[in-house]
Amino acid sequence: MKRLAGYFLQGLLYTAPIGLTLYLFYLTFQFLDGLLPFEFPGLGILIILMGITIVGFFGQWLISQPIMALFNGLIEKMPLVKVIYSSIKDLLSAFVGKERKFTTPVLVKISSNEDIERMGFITQETLEVMGIKDKMAVYIPSSYGLLGDLYIVPAKNVTLVDIHPAEAMKFIVSGGVSKD
Repeated sequence: MKRLAGYFLQGLLYTAPIGLTLYLFYLTFQFLDGLLPFEFPGLGILIILMGITIVGFFGQWLISQPIMALFNGLIEKMPLVKVIYSSIKDLLSAFVGKERKFTTPVLVKISSNEDIERMGFITQETLEVMGIKDKMAVYIPSSYGLLGDLYIVPAKNVTLVDIHPAEAMKFIVSGGVSKD
């Protein structure tokens, strides 16, 4: 019987916060819907959604951004840490950030007189900004690791691969043993 009571209390711990949150949401909705002297269905939910969005905006603007700015300012003052941090940050944002870079999987022929190829991702289709013509930047991740190499290769040595970038990365990182 003691064990059964323990399960009941554990279940109460899981369901009470959800139930109370939904109940308070319902009461707030009813209150806001009754503010106008005329019937306007859904006004309460609209006000609640707008309110939560505004709180999220100001929360990010007043809390998240200043903390990140302070942290980045501290990192900028540490020469070696700055280089490591910015490199890792750029690499991670290339995978999951707003400006994803690893979206075009390719096969790269390593040498023009051999049939050896490596799989990678185009990061820059042209390097003319650096004064390099007819070449592109291809990132080649290492198998069984998080590191990789950047190769500058002739564009003629690059072959597009018609698979999803996530599948290509899984294939490379697993060393080619991934089957699904």
